[in-house]
Amino acid sequence: MEIAYIPSPSRGVYELFGVIPLRGYAFCIIIGVFVAVWLGNRRWIARGGRPGTVADIAVWAVPFGLVGGRLYHVITDYQLYFSEGQDWVDAFKIWEGGLGIWGAIAFGAVGAWIGCRSRGVPLPAWADALAPGIALAQAIGRWGNWFNQELYGRETDLPWALHITSSTDGRVPGYYHPTFLYESLWCIGVAVLVIWADRRFKLGHGRAFALYVAAYCAGRFWIEAMRVDEAHHFLGMRLNEWTSIVVFLLAVLYIVLSARRRPGREEVVEPGASDGDTDDDGAAVKLDKKSEEKDSETKDSEAKKSEGKKSDAGKPEDKKSEAEKETLEKETAEADSGSSESETADSSSSAEAKDEEAGSAKKA
Repeated sequence: MEIAYIPSPSRGVYELFGVIPLRGYAFCIIIGVFVAVWLGNRRWIARGGRPGTVADIAVWAVPFGLVGGRLYHVITDYQLYFSEGQDWVDAFKIWEGGLGIWGAIAFGAVGAWIGCRSRGVPLPAWADALAPGIALAQAIGRWGNWFNQELYGRETDLPWALHITSSTDGRVPGYYHPTFLYESLWCIGVAVLVIWADRRFKLGHGRAFALYVAAYCAGRFWIEAMRVDEAHHFLGMRLNEWTSIVVFLLAVLYIVLSARRRPGREEVVEPGASDGDTDDDGAAVKLDKKSEEKDSETKDSEAKKSEGKKSDAGKPEDKKSEAEKETLEKETAEADSGSSESETADSSSSAEAKDEEAGSAKKA
């Protein structure tokens, strides 16, 4: 009985203009990088950084990440390239698939550190801005495994089973768990989680990036357990399962210690850059320069009007005070003149009294 399934692509390589080969795997990686830089740039501006800084640092981080991802894959799956009957030159054919996320993150961090030093910005702040974008890049990049018909899970009859038609990996064509799809959906959830947590708790100093790492490792652990491709095992588990456990614990430990030592978020993520305005989801809001100029002009005119009103209001008070001063001076002058007249009258009356006394004395 035919079951429902996810079909495999008819081919993994497409010809552009009939001459330029475009591999589905490489196309997914490229689109993922652009999405990560785009979202990271918006978040960086929202945190107070300059536009373009994320892209400038990504010029360092992306090549380092590709080299690191390829090295991790080749080292952990060396039998695919260096065993008997294999061509070691294939180890350099990155476009055919084969990138290890652990190596990509580790080497990408080295490249980002170099770029951050050249721009004078802290690496943890840059990583926090880029964290959900990296998760989305992984979600898109996993579809490259679909084009290559690789890294699928155990056989299943579920309606969303992946129909594998190629037997290049030595397995029988059939219906398998689409682990690429599981991880793609999981990474989208991780991106949403990081954005929400960053808004809710104001994560800074590398904690948003550490949350992304911890959440990704939690999903990678159970998805890795479903895969059936060749891998090295240790104590009954695949190497990538052990890596997920160790990295998960380190990420959680970093979140706890960092929150105690440096709570909150960085006040300045890029020296010399103006603070960015943000909306509710942490994305940058582009302000119209003309409206800003109009607002400033309006404020200046209002300030001038208020000053004018104050000066106008002060003039009558000045006139009133001057009039009061004149009145007081007049009253003072009148009082002085009145007192002088009374003194003159008193002196004249006293003189008359003295004359009368003298006359009476003569008569006596």
